[in-house]
Amino acid sequence: MKILAIDIGAGTQDILFYNTEKELENSIKLVLPSPPVIIVDKIKKQTNLGNNLYFDGTIMGGGKIKGAILAHIGAGYEVVMEENSARTIKDDLKVVENLGIEIVEEDSYIYSPKYSNYSKITLRDINIDELSSIISQFDINFNFDEIAVAAQDHGFSEKMGDRDFRFEKIRERLSEPLAVEEFAFNGNIPDYFSRMKAIEKSLEGFNPILMDSKFASVCGASMDPEVAKLNSYVVMDIGNGHTMAASIEDGKIQGVFEHHTSSLTPEKIENLIEKLVQGTITHEEVHKDNGHGAHVINPISKVEKVVVTGPRRNIIEQTKLDYYNASPGGDVMMTGPVGLIKAVEYLK
Repeated sequence: MKILAIDIGAGTQDILFYNTEKELENSIKLVLPSPPVIIVDKIKKQTNLGNNLYFDGTIMGGGKIKGAILAHIGAGYEVVMEENSARTIKDDLKVVENLGIEIVEEDSYIYSPKYSNYSKITLRDINIDELSSIISQFDINFNFDEIAVAAQDHGFSEKMGDRDFRFEKIRERLSEPLAVEEFAFNGNIPDYFSRMKAIEKSLEGFNPILMDSKFASVCGASMDPEVAKLNSYVVMDIGNGHTMAASIEDGKIQGVFEHHTSSLTPEKIENLIEKLVQGTITHEEVHKDNGHGAHVINPISKVEKVVVTGPRRNIIEQTKLDYYNASPGGDVMMTGPVGLIKAVEYLK
């Protein structure tokens, strides 16, 4: 089986093309700028050129894109977005309009002369034709049996904010200890995960497996040969924006917390990990500290290691924790894609 795994992060998109008949270490690997980073660069270029902007396409991860668009508006230029692309900024389109963005119907760029001199930018998290073209340069017989994509999706609810809703859905899913692979979706993505639904639609016909990036990373870290020897441990993915830690025993998640990396100190990490292991961490204490939250089903018996991954994992060096840097397939940048591959094999 040939699997194309793509982990779309805040800074990079990490891509692994794996053939189960070969060693994982011999797979084609690519680390490219993430789609949001590419879009931000395009916006900044148009700001420097002094052009109004028109956006079509679909929902992406929107944090950095929102900032670049607001800077463009602040520079005195107009921004027009079709409805689907506008949900990149916020699923509630009234909020988008209040930012000074004009919302228009699909294909207004084509049919309305008003926008003919606007620079058009298309939003999408994944362009499979473009990626296939790149990989084909290294594998002339490139084709895949399965495709899996990871991206962080907070979900959307009209009744609560993103942080609260994201963790409510994590708690619902983790009502009992689960294998990390159970957090992957195989054609059953709920409508409230609008970003993952958009990715699924862009890959229509490929039947992709989708997974939140944080859980893909936790899943991939457990594929490291040294981690595979452990039974009771914590996996901590320390990302540029968010940090997730999961306590694992007997191959299943027993508890989890998620925080903003910028709010964490070495001392706070030690305290949160200790409480996660003991099962005493509470959702309220993490949430009140501007984190997403916490949820624990069971304490774990001991901590054989704190397994770390993610671009800002070096912060763990300032703690007193007994840690191990995971590098599944011999490459820390492939933790997410390896987790996706494990999820594909688990679900198929």
